Amino acid sequence: MYQKYIKRVLDLVISILLLPFILLIIAICGILIKLEDGGPVFYCCNRLGKNGKVFKMYKLRTMKVNAPDIRNPDGSTYNAEDDPRVTRIGRFLRKTSLDELPQFFNVIKGEMSIIGPRPDLPEHINYYTSYEIKKLSVLPGITGYNQAYYRNSVEWKKRLQNDIYYVENISFLLDLKILFKTIIKVLKREGVNSEHYPEKRMIEEVGSRK
Repeated sequence: MYQKYIKRVLDLVISILLLPFILLIIAICGILIKLEDGGPVFYCCNRLGKNGKVFKMYKLRTMKVNAPDIRNPDGSTYNAEDDPRVTRIGRFLRKTSLDELPQFFNVIKGEMSIIGPRPDLPEHINYYTSYEIKKLSVLPGITGYNQAYYRNSVEWKKRLQNDIYYVENISFLLDLKILFKTIIKVLKREGVNSEHYPEKRMIEEVGSRK
């Protein structure tokens, strides 16, 4: 009952109630992004949604325009404290997770939930095992089990294991616990970077990191 109906109702109610504050923060951050380099405010990226459907996920841009796409050896997005691709305002937005605020629009559209597994890149579906693909049976979230406990400090395959644990144990109490743990994690600014990887690799030059 909670997973099928109540969770979606809560997502909509909370998102709509928070919308005025979210719009105000996005407007302020948007001005700061524009002042730094004049580039686009938003970055729209393709992500895997429920049942494998690809959707456009919204974020505030944290990287320089035309920044190269660099991945960790497991294919996940490279993210380090000294990443030269990240703008000054972008570092602040990442540490505070304010760059994720536009995803509340994805929640309202029914593409995401406030709490759920973080969405992977579309090509990652080719690397899921028959067990891991179970992650796609629910809506991806703005925050989730991994973000609450580890943020970006564990490798991708470990994150997938945690995502499956969440999918198999969804409940109101678990979501509530994840929400409060996420707030604490963000306030402490822990686990922001994925620096446990010994090396990184460049995939391709992208047209614009929006």
